[in-house]
Amino acid sequence: MALRQASDFAQLSALVKQAGLLERRRGYYYVRIGVNLAVYAATWVAFALLGDSWWQLAVAVVLAAMSTQLAFIGHDAGHKQIFASRKWNEVVGYVHSGLVGVSYDWWVGKHNRHHANPNHEDEDPDVDITVLAFTQRQGLAKRGPLRWIASHQAVLFFPLLFLEGFALHWHSIRHSGRERAVMIANVVVYLAVVFWVLSPVYAIAFVLVHQALWGFYMGCSFAPNHKGMPVLSAGHSLDFLRKQVLTSRNIRGGWFTDILLGGLNYQIEHHLFPSMPRPALRKAQVIVHDFCEQRGISYAQCGLFRSYGHVLQHLHEVAAPLRARPLVPGTN
Repeated sequence: MALRQASDFAQLSALVKQAGLLERRRGYYYVRIGVNLAVYAATWVAFALLGDSWWQLAVAVVLAAMSTQLAFIGHDAGHKQIFASRKWNEVVGYVHSGLVGVSYDWWVGKHNRHHANPNHEDEDPDVDITVLAFTQRQGLAKRGPLRWIASHQAVLFFPLLFLEGFALHWHSIRHSGRERAVMIANVVVYLAVVFWVLSPVYAIAFVLVHQALWGFYMGCSFAPNHKGMPVLSAGHSLDFLRKQVLTSRNIRGGWFTDILLGGLNYQIEHHLFPSMPRPALRKAQVIVHDFCEQRGISYAQCGLFRSYGHVLQHLHEVAAPLRARPLVPGTN
């Protein structure tokens, strides 16, 4: 059985390679990066020209969207999707991460651990979040205010995403190592520019809108991918193919969804082939879906809003023991 399962991924890989879907798509990325940077720069020019005005909140909304689009490019660079050369992927990754204010080294290390063991209760850092519980064991381990938050996590999930941007900056500064000076400089320069152009009230409102919406957009882009899917624990017997497919969820949609979610809507294909360029994921989806269907492997996909429903339902069910009275310590 183990040999047959191992050969399944080898057969799928052969199909994908035969279709040319692992070849670099530099032209696509040149255009995407150029457009993103042009819009990002133009938004800051608009910020400078508008001056001290409540209209700056509209600029903050656009900056939040563009910051996320820049982060998507950093994500692709981290997976070496853009260039064959590690050096040039890192150049793109460091530049985009520096603009956004997220440590490239910290994020790549964390994200690689996630890819190696997606939705693993003990080994995936993305299911080890202080204020949330993705298993009943995690929930029952919460104490104090964290226990109350976890017990109401389904209701609080989307409001908490507005804090995600601030958390990403904080973790980047705390864990960035050699990038720490750049991360601190990003925050200092950003605040200096905002408070130089805007009066204190406008400046504070601008920062809150920009950072809160950026964090919300980032959270809404990554949350549908695995949350609400099976959570693995030590001793599971899944092979690579099934581990990646069964813990991931795709989001249906057309070209707009592809842009909105930065290709993360093809989460199953991305996890199976992390270095696959973003524009090849749509074609790979057809191959992978048919391959899984032929072998009876569950392949999860749904609409974007339905995916959020799955996330909230899972969070609500996991927190049920925390809402029950009395709680029995040590139960699962």
